[in-house]
Amino acid sequence: MKLLNDLFSTDYGLMSIVVIAITLCMAAFFLRLFLVKMKEPPKPDPAAALRAAHRKGLPTAH
Repeated sequence: MKLLNDLFSTDYGLMSIVVIAITLCMAAFFLRLFLVKMKEPPKPDPAAALRAAHRKGLPTAH
């Protein structure tokens, strides 16, 4: 009971709660960000298209 009393009534206890909450929010944000990014289809590489056109001898726009 003393532990909970210190956690919610002291400045270091309240700061600990704030840090834990921020850490959990960051974890949820990055988890969602990474899951969304993994589902995106890969974007074509413009440099690869230029290299292929150069090998074929086609003119390229600069």
